Amino acid sequence: MDKKRSLVVAVSAVLGLGLAVLLLPELSVAPAASQVKAPAAQEQPGHAEQGHLELSPEQIQAAGVELAVAGPRRLKRLLSLPGEIRFDEDRTSHIVPRAAGVVESVRVNLGQSIKRGELLAVIASQQVSDQRSELAAAGRRLELARTTFERERQLWIDQISAEQDYLLARQNLQEAQIALNNARQKMNALSGSAQLLGGNRYEMRAPFDGVVVEKHLSVGEVVSDNSAAFTLSDLSRVWATFGVFPQDLDKVRVGQPVTVSSSELGTQVQGRVAYVGSLLGEQSRTAPVRVTLANPDEAWRPGLFVSVQVATEAFDVPVTVPQTAIQTVEDRPSVFVRVAEGFQATPVVIGASDDGFVEVREGLAVGARVATRGSFTLKSELGKGSADHGH
Repeated sequence: MDKKRSLVVAVSAVLGLGLAVLLLPELSVAPAASQVKAPAAQEQPGHAEQGHLELSPEQIQAAGVELAVAGPRRLKRLLSLPGEIRFDEDRTSHIVPRAAGVVESVRVNLGQSIKRGELLAVIASQQVSDQRSELAAAGRRLELARTTFERERQLWIDQISAEQDYLLARQNLQEAQIALNNARQKMNALSGSAQLLGGNRYEMRAPFDGVVVEKHLSVGEVVSDNSAAFTLSDLSRVWATFGVFPQDLDKVRVGQPVTVSSSELGTQVQGRVAYVGSLLGEQSRTAPVRVTLANPDEAWRPGLFVSVQVATEAFDVPVTVPQTAIQTVEDRPSVFVRVAEGFQATPVVIGASDDGFVEVREGLAVGARVATRGSFTLKSELGKGSADHGH
């Protein structure tokens, strides 16, 4: 029994030793898991994580990138204020009837563009008829007074009648002349923007070129000489009005350059301060200021809200770049500086801006060449490189 047990143990030892010999080559060939190296990540061109873009001159030209040199410039400090476009009151007329009457016809519509002298409406008026009759009667009296005067003057010269009769005839002639002149002035007062027709009718006509912005007449309506009939405005010029607080009034003067811009229209125009009010508004506590703007295309419509920038003072800045050179990279304003291999995204600290240029307070030296047009394309390429490197 002991011999059998010893034999089994000896056979087991031999089999174990053989299995170990068979597995040993495989264990020596397979590397340890800790020693296995992942394949090296492919190197990304441009090194996006450092803000560097490697581009050849041909690639830069193909991308349409343009360069500008950072340098000194004289900038203007701007005072930004909200404003509103309004009618040019110097070219806006509230047209009223010259005499009370009844509207016979209206020839224009609201919003219609009209020329000077164009017919607006026709009105029948008893007052016109009365004034016309008075003028005719005054003319007849003048003719009679002149005839009587000539006769009395000749009789006085011939010593047939007394001098008193001659003097009385001369007085009557002078009074008739005064009465005729008075009647003519009354008729002239009924004209102006109106044109008298026969009988009791007169026409209302436009005093200048403009647009009918208000219309309050209809056929058959009874009007008086203080009724609001039409409002006519020349929209080729408008006012941009805004308010200035007392602490800034010493910075705003007549003649200062002003930039008026509209986010809705996506445009801006240049003008100059034409008027600065002397009194503060009771509600706003600001002084009214206005700028006269040319409006040939009538794009600046009254009631439009605008932004007004007034250049208050000028100062010299050592380093400036075009506004188009500034891009936001990693939540910081940056510029793409031209280097030998391409461009380097450089964070900067910016300051005042004016007329398309911005002050660079830190991060850029005078003479550095930066990308202007096409800088957004460089930013996009930088973002692509960072995304690819992250994966």
